[in-house]
Amino acid sequence: MYAVTSTVAALALQIDAGAVVARLGGYATNVLGFVLGFVLTYLLGKLILLPLARRVLNRRGFDRTVQSLADSVLAALVVVLAISIGFMAAGFPRFLTAVATLGGAFALAIGFAAQDLIGNFVAGVFIIKDKPFEVGDWIEWNDNAGRVEDIDLRVSRVRTFDNERVTVPNGELANNAITNPVAYDTLRQKFVFGIGYDDDIDHATDCILEEAEAVDGILSDPAPSVRVTELGDSAVGLQSRFWIDEPDRGDFVRVRSEYVQAVKERFDEEGIDMPYVHRQLTGEVEVLESVAGDVAGSVDTQAATDGTGDGD
Repeated sequence: MYAVTSTVAALALQIDAGAVVARLGGYATNVLGFVLGFVLTYLLGKLILLPLARRVLNRRGFDRTVQSLADSVLAALVVVLAISIGFMAAGFPRFLTAVATLGGAFALAIGFAAQDLIGNFVAGVFIIKDKPFEVGDWIEWNDNAGRVEDIDLRVSRVRTFDNERVTVPNGELANNAITNPVAYDTLRQKFVFGIGYDDDIDHATDCILEEAEAVDGILSDPAPSVRVTELGDSAVGLQSRFWIDEPDRGDFVRVRSEYVQAVKERFDEEGIDMPYVHRQLTGEVEVLESVAGDVAGSVDTQAATDGTGDGD
């Protein structure tokens, strides 16, 4: 009886040992499959996908900031893909499906919570790529104006001409019209000078053109021009159009100010009137007796009070 029991126990131990070995072998196979799948996918992404993406972005002329961001995102995607392939090679597709579902739900929640932030990042990428403006440019948008100091992926920083720094979300700049007065080598400016109806238009035009030619900073080609653009209530409007070379905010303000001042002084010398709007009232003015009496009484009272004060 004892011999039979010993034999059964030995067989059981052999069976358990075989099962353990088989299970360990299965685990080893799973681990090996995960390692092989992860390593191969990671190496393919790191050695082929990332360099190829960098080359494509460089050929397309993307900024270094965009290239760095794309490189980081692709590197993270390569790691995620390598882990996924590793789990598939290890024979755990259900685990991978569960992780993917959880990750998708998490990404959806983050997307709803940070949609403005993500939108600003996307807008920043397009601003850096399309270059509607660059650092140092003078831009105008939504009744704001200033010089661009910095362009990041999320925000751009603009220094206004009142020496204030404005941090603008890139989404606002990407979704609104932006004026870049210094995008080209020249900038055309306009100013309307008003002269009297009795003044000689041709003579005033000659004065405006001569002063434009004398101001340093106004181009002779294209040449300045003057056109009659309006007949106002009290003046004839002569619009002067002139071009500035290599425009800058400081140069623009200086040249415009010098030019307008020179024309005003020339008009004064030539006797050309620059009328302003005024109103002339005609008719009779009637004062009611009751109102006149109240006013007279108030004046007498004030005079008596002043006299009493002087006596003290």
